[in-house]
Amino acid sequence: MTAPALEIVHLVKHFGGIPATQDVSLKIMPGERRLIIGPNGAGKTTLFNQITGDFRPTSGKILLFGQDVTRLTPHARAHLGLSRTYQIITLFPQDSVAHNVVLGLMGLKGARWNMFRPLGFYAELHAEARHMLDRVGLGALAEARVGEIAYGQKRRLEIAMALAQKPRLLLLDEPLAGLSSEERATIKQLIAAIPRDTTVIMIEHDMDTALDLAETVTLLHYGRVLVDGPRDAVIADPKTREVYLGH
Repeated sequence: MTAPALEIVHLVKHFGGIPATQDVSLKIMPGERRLIIGPNGAGKTTLFNQITGDFRPTSGKILLFGQDVTRLTPHARAHLGLSRTYQIITLFPQDSVAHNVVLGLMGLKGARWNMFRPLGFYAELHAEARHMLDRVGLGALAEARVGEIAYGQKRRLEIAMALAQKPRLLLLDEPLAGLSSEERATIKQLIAAIPRDTTVIMIEHDMDTALDLAETVTLLHYGRVLVDGPRDAVIADPKTREVYLGH
């Protein structure tokens, strides 16, 4: 029997005694496209931070592809195939677009600059970076400084960095935030083109665009799973209309 790509079991996270996630349990299968929705403060990004290991849960378990990773570091989880983007863009603005991707690859491989390392190692990383930048339409900007490129291009760069790590599970935290309609269409095409050997979980407030990409939806409210299931059933649920859609 195929193990879930991600299984969350009774996850609880408190900050100073205040619950941020409350008894969250989810199963997300390999290749699935899952959308996580909810009002501000629902615990969506906190949940992502627990999945990646940036936050340690107060109680509960997290399993990646059947392996308990609850106490593993973010780096160890990345080696199991977990990658993510962030709601607030986290890039190195003084470096080139290509070098940002290379730094991400070096971090995954646990490598630092070493003058005694064969130059072929770095050439391989640069080739991987160039390939991924071409994939997201940024090949022509490979040598541009990140601080000089447009906001929408930075969003694409973040996705390139995440995909360059060849993730089995990719978490996208509001990848469409702050983008124009044209830029949203571009990012949507990039996400839709991700192969099915990568499971995708996305937090997004742009419902019209995000629902086109999702097969299953989880609604969080005050840190709890309020509704969970196939996209159309969740959107039609009265609790979703009341809590998220406002009617």
